Amino acid sequence: MNKILEVLRMKSGTELSERRIGELLSLSPTTVARYWRIFKDKGYDLAELEKLTYEELDRKFNSAFRRLVRKRMPDWDYIHRAMKQKYETLQRLWEEYCLAGPGDAYSRSQFGELYRNEVMKLDVVMRQTHLAGQCIFVDFCGQTVSWTDPETGVVHQMQIFIAVMGCSNYTFILAVPDQSLKSWIHAHNKMYEFFGGVAEAVTSDNLKAAVIKAGRDMKLNKTYFELGKHYRTIILPARPGKPRDKAKVESGVRFVYRVVLAALKNRSFFSPEEINQSFEELLVRLNERPFKRLPGSRKSWFEDLDKPALRPLPAEPFEYAEWRAPQKVPNDYHVMVDKHYYSVPCALIHSIVEARVTQTTVEFYQGGRRVATHAVSNVIGGQTTAPEHQPPSHRAYAEQTPALFQEWAMGIGPAALAVVQEQFASKPHTQIGIRACAQLKGLGRTYGPDRLEAACRRAQAIESLTVKSVQSILKSGRDQIPPDDDPLPPHLPPHQNIRGSDYYAGR
Repeated sequence: MNKILEVLRMKSGTELSERRIGELLSLSPTTVARYWRIFKDKGYDLAELEKLTYEELDRKFNSAFRRLVRKRMPDWDYIHRAMKQKYETLQRLWEEYCLAGPGDAYSRSQFGELYRNEVMKLDVVMRQTHLAGQCIFVDFCGQTVSWTDPETGVVHQMQIFIAVMGCSNYTFILAVPDQSLKSWIHAHNKMYEFFGGVAEAVTSDNLKAAVIKAGRDMKLNKTYFELGKHYRTIILPARPGKPRDKAKVESGVRFVYRVVLAALKNRSFFSPEEINQSFEELLVRLNERPFKRLPGSRKSWFEDLDKPALRPLPAEPFEYAEWRAPQKVPNDYHVMVDKHYYSVPCALIHSIVEARVTQTTVEFYQGGRRVATHAVSNVIGGQTTAPEHQPPSHRAYAEQTPALFQEWAMGIGPAALAVVQEQFASKPHTQIGIRACAQLKGLGRTYGPDRLEAACRRAQAIESLTVKSVQSILKSGRDQIPPDDDPLPPHLPPHQNIRGSDYYAGR
């Protein structure tokens, strides 16, 4: 995720404060303000900035701060657990912390002060207040629901996706085949369709479909990040081992267990569609069920608070796409994706590119910029080549056809045309004939069209319409000698060493 672009998009397209943007993107308010100030002072255009690579954006916005050194924050959860062990000391833990990198480590006194501040926060639970349209909490339930194939009798397990609005607790559930990335994205599309709008942020669990790397240096799955970009929302995964970060969905899961799954425990299903049809019916009861301590219900609160604050949906739902691992472009400028080879511009040879695959297209990106697009091909081992990706010599060779060679030979003369036609008539493969005609065309550039036509006439006369014969005639200069003045006699003269046919007949 490029946080510079996200700051500029949120500042220009929302009314969020710099502090709130910093909280959503894990940046300080001063950094948010600095990015926005540079953007305004330099008069940059956001559309142009989106075309730049990550390195180019970093040079424009962070060059003056490159020499600053940030201190590395200790792992307080690990330190707090370690301090509960017998004979453990804060001094030894500080020394262990420094071993990982003394250059960016806090001093002993700073380390102790930070630890005391963290201890004061332990076991303190804050009741969070979620504003209208602010956040949606999503997760998979631990329990599954099954359906039986009526033809084979095989029992299939379905995962249950759940989404809860932060303000109103308005709930959505959907049965999907598994917890894969494809099912995760499909469930989000259905969720936004159900809510009829987009919240500012989505808080999810740290499953692989959402987060590739958890922790302080969190890294989102690229497809999931693109979904957030498509819906203009912020993806905020919960911290590992911190269920309180998504307490709304945790309580929603318990509620679904009691209200939905308990009501279906004695039912048998014979298709996934039947399961989701039952979920839709029970969701109406769940969301219209009155609160115990508050007036109204989930649905009434959603209609009054969340729904008016949601952003409108985009014109089309997000198209599912998968990213492939980065690859180095080989010398033939073709990159393999799903056992098929696709071309990229030849200038990118030995560069690193990534492939983004949808149901219909394969896109290649280099440095965050799209460099090639192809239609998906299912031909295993085949190749798809765009002419504009080839170097000029390869493009010229690929464009050679028998018709083009015959058109060229007609401009030389009838004898040259006869030689060209013979190459395609006598060769078992068209490609062999193309190579022979390319060699013949090279002789025309070397000796000129007139001499080439004369050599081809001489080859016709001796009934040897091969490129090798034409080349031999041109090298010996026989194409410039009239046929009547040919120095070679038609027959060998008599000679005493020639035995003749009578000799062999006598034997």
